[in-house]
Amino acid sequence: MRIIVGVTGGSCAIYGVGLLKVLQQLNIETHLVVSKMGEYVVNHECGMNLDELKSLATVYHDNNDLAAAIASGSFKTDGMIIIPCSMRTLAAVAHGMSDNLLTRAADVVLKEGRRLVIVPRETPLSVIHLENMLKLARMGVKILPAAPGFYHLPESIEEIVSIMVGRALDQLDIENNLFKRWGEK
Repeated sequence: MRIIVGVTGGSCAIYGVGLLKVLQQLNIETHLVVSKMGEYVVNHECGMNLDELKSLATVYHDNNDLAAAIASGSFKTDGMIIIPCSMRTLAAVAHGMSDNLLTRAADVVLKEGRRLVIVPRETPLSVIHLENMLKLARMGVKILPAAPGFYHLPESIEEIVSIMVGRALDQLDIENNLFKRWGEK
């Protein structure tokens, strides 16, 4: 498999880091692109610099490189997860604003009919946010709010991260056992 991972400036950067770690353990090829604010939030919330984040990916693409492979539909991927996804990025994707590599890659995933998963992080949500999410959902984008359930009875932040990462992987049909599923003993 080949997955594009986008990390933007929404809070909950720990989910993006967790996703990259799991994909690395599963030996899934990852193409990472990080917005400027994504880099800032990863550093602020996780204490990781960009080089540490890049080390979790198979390939890193600079967000300004619109000539990168992931900017073309002829570069086959199995989908993209934007985790976390800021409202700025969500709006840009919803309206086809491909002004950087991250939003261009998402645009390519959409135009090629591939799977796009967006993990938005904002609260409260405005009507604009909700309308943009509805627009994307109508295009087949999976909207997975950064809001883990607690019926699993998580006992640590790591378990909460595993729940969200596992649910994101489920959207791309990537087998995982990162959390206890409902009805499992």
